[in-house]
Amino acid sequence: MNARRPTFDDLVATMARLRGPGGCPWDREQTHQSLRPYLVEEAYETVEAIDAGNPDQLRAELGDLLLQVAFHAQLAAEAGAFTAGDVVAGLVEKLIRRHPHVFGDVRVGGADDVLVNWEAIKARERAGEPARAEGSADGEPGGSALDGLPHTLPALMLAQRMQERAARVGFTWPGAEEALDKVREELGELETAARGADRDRAAEELGDLLFSVANLSRYLGVDGEQALRDACAKFREQFVRVERTARAAGRPLTDCTPAELLALWRAAR
Repeated sequence: MNARRPTFDDLVATMARLRGPGGCPWDREQTHQSLRPYLVEEAYETVEAIDAGNPDQLRAELGDLLLQVAFHAQLAAEAGAFTAGDVVAGLVEKLIRRHPHVFGDVRVGGADDVLVNWEAIKARERAGEPARAEGSADGEPGGSALDGLPHTLPALMLAQRMQERAARVGFTWPGAEEALDKVREELGELETAARGADRDRAAEELGDLLFSVANLSRYLGVDGEQALRDACAKFREQFVRVERTARAAGRPLTDCTPAELLALWRAAR
């Protein structure tokens, strides 16, 4: 006879036991704040598993991520704020509410219409109004189309998401060429600032350039965050090859001239 397969309720009960009398001393000491770094870490490890295309790794990392959800829900339950059941119920209700084209009578013409309705419903939820879907993603009266974006997102991702939100209400360049022109303009301003002695001005112009590049990625249909991660991975692989070549020649990189470093870099491509 097969053993019963553990369920989400078993996870909740296990978490409660770990936090309860006679449970794990480490688990009993944790707070929402102390667990914060682990939540971020597990989210990134899950993304890494997705990129690796490894189902077993993804299954394990999703479990670790779910543990963080259960842990925070248990802390909230102990404080009398909400329970894991409340989290699940709220999520199911939200999914139904924000998909009126599936659970209601709203018609959509494709994925773009779904996003427009989703943002319109979110805006009305923030305003405390009935979540009826309309063909507008404007923020609530007195609010902003940027409301709800977490400030803790990675900066590049935050920049792109902010500009996506702004574009949905018409605040956008006509096309990619204008977005490219803006990048060129910001690069010129950065070059001018970099030649001066004002570091604050240079930092501001660098930020403007990065923000413009993040905006350009949207016109190219590219995820800027992922594009930069791919570039980092490519740099890592190539740099490691440079190190190995220099090591094999018996010369540390610190002893190489700029010309020699450039030759090593080109050879490592």
